[in-house]
Formats: sequence, structure tokens, C-alpha cells
Amino acid sequence: MGCRRAVVMIGVLTLLLWATAVWAEGDCTTVTALISACSTFVTYGTPDPIPGSPCCDAMMSLDGIAESIDNRRLVCQCVMGLITSYNPNATAIATLPGFCGVSFGFTIDPNTDCSYIS
Repeated sequence: MGCRRAVVMIGVLTLLLWATAVWAEGDCTTVTALISACSTFVTYGTPDPIPGSPCCDAMMSLDGIAESIDNRRLVCQCVMGLITSYNPNATAIATLPGFCGVSFGFTIDPNTDCSYIS
């Protein structure tokens, strides 16, 4: 079991490093890939199951990407697109940062206007 956990952690770390390197392109692929680490949580919602380590690690990486205003706006736009795609599970997506102890600097809500983020 320990070996399997190590392989999963290496995979998550590789994804996080890749996400940081690729973000310069500014497309939503990176945001989607990071949120996909939370697919079980997004699919089944709150309060159970709560997001696990790979999911929260991905949220922390996404928070790191959203440090500048321009990147925060891009992350916002991508997340809003995902909320539209996963409308029945939008609440689960919106609660991810709080469960993982991060703040992206904007409210995840279908009514959020990403152009006003500063």
C-alpha cells in the first residue's frame, strides 16, 4: 500500500509542476486538470466525501497560479466555465477552496464578473 501511495504522490507532484509550467499559455486546460483532481468530490458533493490530499494539493497549486491579477482573472473565467459545465455540482466546486483552506481572491459563484477582480 505504501508503494501505491508514493506513486500517487509522484503523479500529483508531476501534475502540479506541469500545471505551473504550462499556465503561461493562459488557457483553461490547466485549471480543468487541477480541478479534475477533485472529481470525486465534485461528482458526489458535500459534505461527504470531503476532498482529500490530491484535491487540496491541486487547489493550493491553483491558488499559487492565481497570484497576479491577470492570472486570477483567467482562473476565475476558467472556474466560471466549469461551473457552467457542471451546473448541478456548482456548489461542490464553489466549496473546494474553503474545504482546502485557500482563497483565490474571488467568489466562486455563477454571478461573479471576473473582469472586476483586482
